[in-house]
Amino acid sequence: MENLKESNSQPHLKRVLGLWDLIIYGMILMQLVAPVPIYGLIQLRSQGNALPTILFAMVAMLFTAVSYGRMTFLYPMAGSAYTYVARGINPHLGFLVGWAMVLDYLIVPLISIIIPALVLQQSLPGVPFPILTLFVILAMTGLNMGGMKATNRANSLLLIVTGTAVFIFIVMTVRFLFFKSGWDGVLSITPFYDPKTFNFSHILTGTSLAALTYIGFDEVTTLAEDTVNPKKNVVLATVLICLITGLVSSIELYLFQLAWPDWTTFKNLDTAYLDIMKLVGGGLLFGIFSVIMSISQFGSGLSGQVGAARLLYGMGRDNVLPRKIFGFLSHKSQNPTYNIMIVGAIAFTGSIFLPLERACDLLNFGAFLGYMGVNLSVVWSYFIDPPKDYKRLVFKDLILPAIGFIFCFVIWLHLPVLSKIIGAVWLLIGIIYSAIKTNGFRNRPILFDFNNQK
Repeated sequence: MENLKESNSQPHLKRVLGLWDLIIYGMILMQLVAPVPIYGLIQLRSQGNALPTILFAMVAMLFTAVSYGRMTFLYPMAGSAYTYVARGINPHLGFLVGWAMVLDYLIVPLISIIIPALVLQQSLPGVPFPILTLFVILAMTGLNMGGMKATNRANSLLLIVTGTAVFIFIVMTVRFLFFKSGWDGVLSITPFYDPKTFNFSHILTGTSLAALTYIGFDEVTTLAEDTVNPKKNVVLATVLICLITGLVSSIELYLFQLAWPDWTTFKNLDTAYLDIMKLVGGGLLFGIFSVIMSISQFGSGLSGQVGAARLLYGMGRDNVLPRKIFGFLSHKSQNPTYNIMIVGAIAFTGSIFLPLERACDLLNFGAFLGYMGVNLSVVWSYFIDPPKDYKRLVFKDLILPAIGFIFCFVIWLHLPVLSKIIGAVWLLIGIIYSAIKTNGFRNRPILFDFNNQK
């Protein structure tokens, strides 16, 4: 078997990120305004139960976040779900999970260059759309090529901008509701539970879309090798990111539903949030959020490109993908620069040929396969085949990850049929590639030994 141990003279990822760096990274990727652009569609699918769908999805993600953190404790290295399933259960299954996750990771920056480009097109109507998307992806790639410190500085600024916009929205909406109906208009249980519309089946249907709000928290684990004390900080970061995102999203949707109670009266569900912004804040708030949504998407793409590059790095370093390309680190920046450029090129190409709506439908397919795989990895690695001298705990090692798996499986079942078909084709391509690479699955994929990393 080929020895993949790297000597100290070879480049390696630097540990420069702390807990709050990870939280900032994750919040930018997931976005403080994540449910805002899809609010109208969530209301449609849930038949007026948008807020319960966000809370239900948050519970599912919290269980899964704990599983991610526990697997990071065993394998604090790049690769995310791929690493955990490959090392915790089976390397061939790990490859398929990683292959599915690649689809999701590549779509995040793809979507995130389209929205800013559309805003630019309003100001520069004479410039062809591909030129605008190229400009956006070049800006993302240029920032990420500077290394994690440069990316984190940009993320911090973007988080401040989006956080300020959300705060302005909350203040103006509370003011609007108070002057309209007093405190009775501000404080209500109706968004949580309306006996006229509450239906658990509708909530499950809506959750398959609302879960998009949380997509990306797992990418924090791809930065394990960039993180100081990853066994502690990655666990805390994944849970806190899900919790903060859920709470902020719940506040936003709570105010949305109070400000515009009858979702059936929106002229266009795709832009429902802009109608609400204009209602509670006039043209000023409308304009602010038009810009903020673009900035937020750019930030998501910035972080998403890093996560995708490091997922490819984890697979390339294990020689599942060609190691000379995907396992390459720049001696100057200690960054997987080839992967960053590859992800940028794919995002640019996809933004031209793949419709935005189709891309959104595909996001959850690979992500939830990965989430299910990580939950199963916890059961296998801690309960079925635990580390030496480890004492099994039924509740912690079996019941909790099993609950996480069930939540994720139910959400995955409610995905659109088209996304399942396209995702299945992507998986088939991965299976064929893996079969060729491993001589009909007879050879075991080579795994990298993290213990020899310094």
